[in-house]
Amino acid sequence: MREMPFRMFWVLPACLLVCRLASADTARSDFADPPLVHAPRPLWFWNDTPVTRDGISSQMRKARDLSGYGGFGILPFGKGFGPKYLSEEYFRTYGHALAKARDLGMTMCLYDEFGYPSGSAGAKHGDGVPRFANQHPEHTIKRLDKHEQDVTGPAEVTANIPPGRLMSVVAMETETKRRIDLAENVRDGRITWQAPQGNWKLMMFLCVKDGDPNVDYLCPEASARFVEMTHAEYYKRLKEHFGSTIDATFHDEPTMYRAAGRMWTGEFNTKFRAKHGFDPAPWYPSLWYDIGPDTEAARNYLFGFRAELYANGFHKVIQEWATRHGIAATGHQDQEEVVNPVSVSGDLMKVFRHMDIPGIDKIGGDRPAERFYKVVSSAAYNWDKALVMSETYGAMGDIPWRTIYQIAMEQYTKGINQLIPHAVWYDDTKVGRYAPELSWRSPLYAEELPKFNKFLSRLNLMLRNDGRFVADIAVLYPIATLQGGHRLDGELGPYKGGVTIPEADYVDIGECLASGIGRDFVFLHPETLDERCRLDGDSMIMRNQMHPARFQMLMIPGHRTIRWRDLRKIQTWFVQGGRVIATGMLPTKSAEFGHDADVVAAVAAMFPKPGEILRNDLGGMALHLPKPDSRLIRQALDAMRETYDVTIDGPPLRYIHKIHQGRHVFLFANLGSEAVATKVRLRGRLTPELWNPHDGRISDAVFTRDTTGNQDITTIELTLEPISSVFVISPLENH
Repeated sequence: MREMPFRMFWVLPACLLVCRLASADTARSDFADPPLVHAPRPLWFWNDTPVTRDGISSQMRKARDLSGYGGFGILPFGKGFGPKYLSEEYFRTYGHALAKARDLGMTMCLYDEFGYPSGSAGAKHGDGVPRFANQHPEHTIKRLDKHEQDVTGPAEVTANIPPGRLMSVVAMETETKRRIDLAENVRDGRITWQAPQGNWKLMMFLCVKDGDPNVDYLCPEASARFVEMTHAEYYKRLKEHFGSTIDATFHDEPTMYRAAGRMWTGEFNTKFRAKHGFDPAPWYPSLWYDIGPDTEAARNYLFGFRAELYANGFHKVIQEWATRHGIAATGHQDQEEVVNPVSVSGDLMKVFRHMDIPGIDKIGGDRPAERFYKVVSSAAYNWDKALVMSETYGAMGDIPWRTIYQIAMEQYTKGINQLIPHAVWYDDTKVGRYAPELSWRSPLYAEELPKFNKFLSRLNLMLRNDGRFVADIAVLYPIATLQGGHRLDGELGPYKGGVTIPEADYVDIGECLASGIGRDFVFLHPETLDERCRLDGDSMIMRNQMHPARFQMLMIPGHRTIRWRDLRKIQTWFVQGGRVIATGMLPTKSAEFGHDADVVAAVAAMFPKPGEILRNDLGGMALHLPKPDSRLIRQALDAMRETYDVTIDGPPLRYIHKIHQGRHVFLFANLGSEAVATKVRLRGRLTPELWNPHDGRISDAVFTRDTTGNQDITTIELTLEPISSVFVISPLENH
């Protein structure tokens, strides 16, 4: 049976569920020789050259037989590409590739663009033709502009309103931050205002067409036009392949750093009022300036709503189309490696709320995507998704196999379970700066590729599924402090995040846990904390179907601004026995209007003395670490709980723990240059085996059992060579 899109797992008929569970008995034989359905599917660049049917057939067969690939995502690219994009001959050629894939038992992912980024139908890295802008000029990206003048009152001011859609006109007194909404002073394209005594800044905010040829990502109607131009044209001609040969669609590098980081939409105010019940226009100055005590709350409302428009305006539209046509949707942002995502993705977790498969890009240059894998995989766990994608290795040059394996193991231990290699090239003489070329033709990679793809297939077999992710620790995702500290036209420029948020240590804390001390965790989005988490004594339960979780610990990384309703819930949990560690800056501001004092009081009640644990009668503990490091965090965790799901003695290994088809599935990896011999303590009474993804062999584990307190513990002896990994598998019934 062909592997079905994960979103259907929870609605499969009972008879098929029985078949799926019974098929778990085949895992041992499949692990030795994984079926093709589990093999990786690289991007296949039809790059800057005419593509022929004979060439397609030959390359697809060699990709399967000589490299071990299970399919492709076809990416047309470059001005020399032919046949002409979206022409009838193009679709006939594409259809030939799909028919060949079907004959070879391969599956395909529909890449939605000519070049990249998704949204212009060829304008960038394609043939330079802005097809979308040519057909729908009114639906391209919009920008928010600010026009201002200084006024010393008392004085009468008259000014013309610049071209564009007027979103707000506000006067702000420079010293007191007092603001006056002047919307009623606008008549016939002019504003007339009698300025009171004082020094004022008169500001007009207008939404204008930017000139960027990409679709207006904030507008569902615009995105629907893009889908009609691209995805729907494939379906119109090739519908028999959807839901079978084609099982997913892929969008590439949409972003909000375009339009100078001031991407906006003319319907912003109307939609904002419908959601929040008040007019955002008087708060527009906060997008650029400090407007006094309400600055952080105003920015959270405005930037938070823009992030929601972005997630709903593009990603959700594609997902809904994919669902209607029987396929999954995946893709990734540009510049995911920015600590402050407000000018890039808006909210790097929330952007994936309405996508089947959250994704990230690991490419060359000084772009440490590995520090953000956990943000994206946590989005999957928060929003109850099975798969996490990474487009991997692009533009990294001719990297050694050691690096290729190291990157793959880090990705899979941090939650990625669908690695898309970048790339195979139709014309391998035109790879250029996008190397490596990972095909049967490469003298560097051809010999090892089949073995590596078997390795990835085994990782996919065990981890690319609807298994439940297990971790004891939640780390609050600090989107409120990121939005509260952001402003437009910041000194870093929108591509690099606009402004630095000095208190934002969440990435460092995540790396400390995963890489420094070997304790896995989930970034918990504030909306998930609010909507999906209930308190149960000393546990916080995330109520998901696929990824239910029982957190024993919550970490609050550095915050200046926090949602009051979240902090109130955290404080309630502490009183009931919950255990909380705060790092770096403690919050003093509320993301909601009127609750700064509540935030300050709650923080003071939980964290009265830095470095000292506050305890209550029900076992609740709270600790503030102003200057955290790996040693202090490990000590704090150990002081608050006796046992964790996984505890590694000695040098930390990377790991992930899932429960799937009646089994515990642990993957441990040594990414270092020296062998590691260590003991790993696992919670529960396990009967473990060692499954080696490098060669497919299964062996008995050396282990002992004991108890700590009233908790069963299984201790396993592990020896891992440099750049190697192993699965620890145990039946669930012994837990």
